[in-house]
Amino acid sequence: MRTRTILTATIGLMALLAIAATFRPARVSPAGQPILEKPKIMPTENQAPAAEVPQTEEEWRKKLTPEQYHVVREKGTERAFTGKYWNHKEDGVYRCVGCGEPLFDSAAKFDSGCGWPSFYQPVDDGKEVKEEVDDSLFMRRTEVLCRKCNAHLGHVFDDGPNPTGLRYCINSASIDFEKRGAKSGDSGPADPKKP
Repeated sequence: MRTRTILTATIGLMALLAIAATFRPARVSPAGQPILEKPKIMPTENQAPAAEVPQTEEEWRKKLTPEQYHVVREKGTERAFTGKYWNHKEDGVYRCVGCGEPLFDSAAKFDSGCGWPSFYQPVDDGKEVKEEVDDSLFMRRTEVLCRKCNAHLGHVFDDGPNPTGLRYCINSASIDFEKRGAKSGDSGPADPKKP
């Protein structure tokens, strides 16, 4: 009997969250935080050329580690506080593991306390990413994908800092890091090797 009550309460709470999410205005900064003009963050100079986009699922599996494949192709999520970039502080650009496109600059990275890398905006006014509605988990969220290869990156929320009021919550498994000032090929995106 107690298990049924807990299950009913959990389902009811999830339904309420889903209903509340549909009435919440999308992409509005939190109350009291005016949205200021966004600074333009551009990709680094001397950047490595973007990699070719895998065309088949077999090519994707060869290119990515099992965890990367799960996140990028199956829209998975790595556990909080476990990804290699959640607490990463070096200066540079984060690129898509699927195609190498520059997605986020370290200048826009901030500690949101959520356990995943968080950015308040993508590079180059967001032309490299696209957003889609995600109604999974009984709530409405905004999914973030790489525009070039359609890799799942994470989600964007409206509880970030100025100047945008946004928090792009990104899986470490979906990005690689390129140190700023690195020459092409020196310390570009890491080639994910399978064990």
